[in-house]
Amino acid sequence: MNRIIGIDYGKKRVGIAVTDPLQLFATALDTVAVDKVVEYLIAYAHNEPVERFVVGYPKNLNNAATGATPYVEAFLKQLHAKLPDIPVTLVDERFTSRMALRAMIDGGVKKMARRNKATLDKVSAALILQGYLDARKQLNNK
Repeated sequence: MNRIIGIDYGKKRVGIAVTDPLQLFATALDTVAVDKVVEYLIAYAHNEPVERFVVGYPKNLNNAATGATPYVEAFLKQLHAKLPDIPVTLVDERFTSRMALRAMIDGGVKKMARRNKATLDKVSAALILQGYLDARKQLNNK
């Protein structure tokens, strides 16, 4: 099977996660600078077959756009222009950073390591991607 890439897009850094070949689990892969992320994804897709991108989409509690939404939309345009054959699924990313921090605490990650925002970004990407995988599995089981 092809892999699915999870993306947590930020203003400075982008967290990247990837599925295993059977698309059962999401794993934090990397954190990339915003200006290098499209090239990174192109190179990854050149080396590994990619079936889909799952991108965290920022929304407020009332479903309105956030200050980060225009940045994500600009990124989506770039991604589609460079990799038009790979579909993109948008996933609500509300509370992902909080959940990632909680997962790091529960996993025993030391306080100094938790301050590294790059780690938080790629864990957030893994949570976004795992949420997509879990929702897809539920739909397939109905």
